[in-house]
Amino acid sequence: MVRAQPGGRLTTENAPLLMLIQNAYAVQAYQVVGGPAWINTDGYDIEAKPESQADRPQMWLMLQTLLADRFKLTLHRETRELPVYALTTARGGIKAQPSNPGACPSSDQSALPRSSAMTPCGMVRVTMAAAGVQMEGSKIPMAEFIRVLAGLMGRPVIDKSGFTGEFEVHVSFIPDENTMGMPRAGGPSGPAEPGAPPPAADPNLPNIFAALQEQLGLRLASAKGPVEVLVMDHVERPAAN
Repeated sequence: MVRAQPGGRLTTENAPLLMLIQNAYAVQAYQVVGGPAWINTDGYDIEAKPESQADRPQMWLMLQTLLADRFKLTLHRETRELPVYALTTARGGIKAQPSNPGACPSSDQSALPRSSAMTPCGMVRVTMAAAGVQMEGSKIPMAEFIRVLAGLMGRPVIDKSGFTGEFEVHVSFIPDENTMGMPRAGGPSGPAEPGAPPPAADPNLPNIFAALQEQLGLRLASAKGPVEVLVMDHVERPAAN
């Protein structure tokens, strides 16, 4: 887990290098190409504090510098033609409900208690239980929904819905081999283990494709498109402190 705290303090707990790269460069796991297997298995605890106050962009630059120093990490950017999903409106039109005023706290996210069950306006919360997966959020812009959906699918999602408003998200589905980016059962961080079976779930729930169509009136279709990726040129395990 990676935590960016007020003032610029950055802490991680058992965070794989792949997760650190995702945070430092604001990319999804599918956008990081190459590297040894341990970048997704070895966990690292980090506590970094800037010499002066730092905002979030400065914190991520600080993390980039730390990765280059401690892991000897070098990367370069490329654009590659990769499998993507196109998100369109299903036949019958979008079913998403319009935003519900007062359904979510509009205060700064950092003011919410870490244990709060309330999700700030504009953010989608994904929770995983024995019964299945829940996506919940209020006043969600399509860009945020696309971002979360791409993370779950482990593949870029291109918005072709034409929808420009904010909407309520309440989606329940059963995870399967298509939701490659789902977190491990019992924890909110890290991609699923490759080849690991999905957790036990309610067999009456639809998969994510059917859930989006039935519950939101949206359709995902496989396609190909240009995707910016980070290619890992060099990396080393860091020396012990």
